[in-house]
Amino acid sequence: MTSISANISSHRNIHLINHLKKIGAIKSQEVASVMQEVDRAYYSEYDPYADKPQSIGCSATISAPHIHAYALELLKDQLKNGKRSLDVGSGSGFLTVCFAKMMKDPNAVACGVEHIPELVKLSINNIKKSPDKDLLEKGKIKIKEGDGRKGWDEYAPYDAIHVGAAAEEIPQDLVDQLNIGGRMVIPVGKAEQEFLVVDKGVDGKIDVEKIFDVMYVPLTDKEKQWPSK
Repeated sequence: MTSISANISSHRNIHLINHLKKIGAIKSQEVASVMQEVDRAYYSEYDPYADKPQSIGCSATISAPHIHAYALELLKDQLKNGKRSLDVGSGSGFLTVCFAKMMKDPNAVACGVEHIPELVKLSINNIKKSPDKDLLEKGKIKIKEGDGRKGWDEYAPYDAIHVGAAAEEIPQDLVDQLNIGGRMVIPVGKAEQEFLVVDKGVDGKIDVEKIFDVMYVPLTDKEKQWPSK
């Protein structure tokens, strides 16, 4: 097994950031900074600086860096001005940490929901081994096992919600937990999937915009993804 320390390379990480800027996935300094600070080598065991999804076990993946960059760009205003964020299918923990670091409010909390207990443990261990372990220790990051399609009502409403797997349709529970002025990014569809931005206006009206076509693993129940032995 490759150790985390063997994978970490600030030089390679900078090359990844420059690649993401070149292809237009990173457009802002805020996103460039956070993706440089949160080193993927703590969250992806194999080839962390390659711009492609990587397996993290239990039939789950950490998304390709360009997908994370697009999500962060689309949510950056809601994050820096908000107090609550939710990462559905938080997997490795990478994006949850990015959310926590981008939120400026001292009382802000970044929440992650993951329905596979092994991945909950993995993400917590990843964060504990990283330079950002204090975010977990101080309660600025909270991760729990649960059905992400139902969100996490305890900390709602959320200013920013990211969904890391494709839903057949936009889950109403997540829409309900979105704050006024909040934004959700979510892949939706079966064979053909679309990456959607869902905005909740000041009047509570929902606006949905397609950004691009994508291919994600399905947002499904625990037993379908990783059946009990």
